[in-house]
Amino acid sequence: MEPADAVPIAELLDERRYLLDVAYWMLGGLREAEKVVDETYRRWYGLSDAERRQITAARSWLAKTAGGICLSRLTHPDRGATGRTEDHRTETGDAEGAPARLVAEVSRVLLNALDSLPPPERAVFVLHDAFGMAPDTVADIVGRTEPECAELADRARHCLRMQRPHPTTPEEHDALVRAVRRACASEDAELLASLLCPDATAFFDGGGKVRTLIRPAHGSRRVAHSLLTLLAHRPRTTLTTHSVNGRTGLVARYDRQVAAVISLDVTDHRVAQVWVVLNPEKLRSWNRPPAPGFDHL
Repeated sequence: MEPADAVPIAELLDERRYLLDVAYWMLGGLREAEKVVDETYRRWYGLSDAERRQITAARSWLAKTAGGICLSRLTHPDRGATGRTEDHRTETGDAEGAPARLVAEVSRVLLNALDSLPPPERAVFVLHDAFGMAPDTVADIVGRTEPECAELADRARHCLRMQRPHPTTPEEHDALVRAVRRACASEDAELLASLLCPDATAFFDGGGKVRTLIRPAHGSRRVAHSLLTLLAHRPRTTLTTHSVNGRTGLVARYDRQVAAVISLDVTDHRVAQVWVVLNPEKLRSWNRPPAPGFDHL
């Protein structure tokens, strides 16, 4: 690039890590993610100076390009066993691998589950739910309309939920969710973290309609902190237990309006995954007068 195009080194490194995150989540392999990012930058430098000047948001262009390359590799019949043997590196990483934090933060269970999704569903779920890309950008990458992408994302979420085993009884599940509610009520981070699996993951679906985390939270402490921040006790705010997707979940209300619906997946008597729906459009059917008999904060 010309000197006028110089970018701070911190921004350059953050940009590359972001692209590696996108590629890793879509393909599941560290080395494969590196190849995608390298190809993305090759395409950037393959543009003419005039073409690059026409791009107003370089990071968005790079992310869109990386997503397109990943989708192409996902749909390629000769993709083969991408990266599964590459995922067992130590947390110190090495010179060739993607940042070691990828290995530490990304849930192996979730990656295995993502592998079972058809390429379009996986692409939409990763790009929209995990990385918060705009619906029109995701639709452009996947080659579908925005409504079709929304349907693909819903199918992906449903498939991932169905793959999560439910070894606990309904009574045990209910008791654990109520314990989570009490921990949130008392704002007890240690107690809440103890109710979560060490590799717990929390997803936040804002649908681009509210300001929320654009990436999943990983690890019991980060998930606990994210939930306590989201559900911080304020006047006119309540949290109740309620049936969500056929099992006990949580509903957060502000001024009697449902602001969040939370479903919890339980494994080995702890919460493994948390799904937080904040998208106002998806909460329309919930915004009715609350039924009596639920526990409030």
